[in-house]
Amino acid sequence: MASVASFDIVSDFDLQELKNALDQTERDVQTRYDLKDTKTEIVLGDDTLTITTASEYSAQATRDILESKLIRRGLSLKILDYGEEETASGGRVRQTVKLQRGIPDDLAKQLTKRIRDEFKKVTPQIQGNAIRVQAKNKDDLQTVIQALKADTLPVALQFVNYR
Repeated sequence: MASVASFDIVSDFDLQELKNALDQTERDVQTRYDLKDTKTEIVLGDDTLTITTASEYSAQATRDILESKLIRRGLSLKILDYGEEETASGGRVRQTVKLQRGIPDDLAKQLTKRIRDEFKKVTPQIQGNAIRVQAKNKDDLQTVIQALKADTLPVALQFVNYR
């Protein structure tokens, strides 16, 4: 009896690495000369991130610092979904950033259809926020992974549980 190899396609991020990047960003903002007196705050919620600062310039600078820290920590910038900048009390600027986790249903359907069409020996199936891909040959799974890594998708994909 032939064994079946499989892996899962997920879109997730390491919460601890995100917290570390936020701590580094706050330290950099406090020590940077042009941002020192802006009283910038970065608050992490369940699935959002809120940046409150003195002006649009300092908000942009804070976003740039945050993005550089995320990249250094191995996190994709695709997990960030920036909202509109809005005015807060005291003439300050607030921006809410949604943290994206999971593969949206429409994208999961597109990916499974594409995998079925392009790779005949592979069977994908949607399981909640993940896609499980199975095949008898591990080489077929490797070609699927390489093809998906080459694509530019709106979410960051990780390939886990490879067996």
